Amino acid sequence: MTTSTDPKPSAPEPARPANADAWAQPVDRLAIGLSPSPDALTSTVVGRRVTGPLQGFGRLWQKTFRVRLPAASEVTPEEVVATWKAEFATFWPKGNRFYAPLAGIKPGELALLAVTAAGPVKLHTGILVMYADSEAFTFMTPEGHMLAAWITFSSYRDSDGRVVVQAQELARASDPLFEMGMILGGHRNLRRFWEATVRNVAARFGVDAVAETEVVCVDKRRQWRQIGNVRHNVGFRSGIHMVMAPIRLIRRRR
Repeated sequence: MTTSTDPKPSAPEPARPANADAWAQPVDRLAIGLSPSPDALTSTVVGRRVTGPLQGFGRLWQKTFRVRLPAASEVTPEEVVATWKAEFATFWPKGNRFYAPLAGIKPGELALLAVTAAGPVKLHTGILVMYADSEAFTFMTPEGHMLAAWITFSSYRDSDGRVVVQAQELARASDPLFEMGMILGGHRNLRRFWEATVRNVAARFGVDAVAETEVVCVDKRRQWRQIGNVRHNVGFRSGIHMVMAPIRLIRRRR
């Protein structure tokens, strides 16, 4: 007597999210190839881990900065985001540098920054592109950055059909020194920075817009268990980088 058995059905493969390609792959430590500029400082980024608000020290803030284009504007949100990604560095306020990845703002790419802080020292750090699609893109900060943050840039239509240009950060100061800096003027400086940025994006489309700002303290507690983040503070290496600038210039001229 012979018997036959049907083969066991194979388990279905899990469905792949439609936006899976828009997310960066998990990384343990950040790495970068050739520096996009001889003035960019890579040592404050390479080998660092990425950090979000959960890994930061200071109070947790959600800050939203937006401008609205006129109802008669023919620009679409997708055009705004595409232009913002392609020309991101040009929208930053003067005195700050964004060294865009060679591949552009795409998931998993790493960019370097040199941003103006209090005093003569520029802080050198970077960002990881955590997410990017046609409607928005999000940056995540590395250890040592001023903020432990997710920063999202997007565009959409409001209830009146007007195109909105928006930057939103969910962030804590990364360590006690930067938290003190935020209290002593950092919050005000960041507000001016992002308000100027969204106004510059609007100006790219011929609109002289007024920025709207919303600030919410999501968590008033400071995370004292993260006090050790201060060992990664980029201010130390940025200061050394500034002092060594004349020597680098002499070497390049040889």
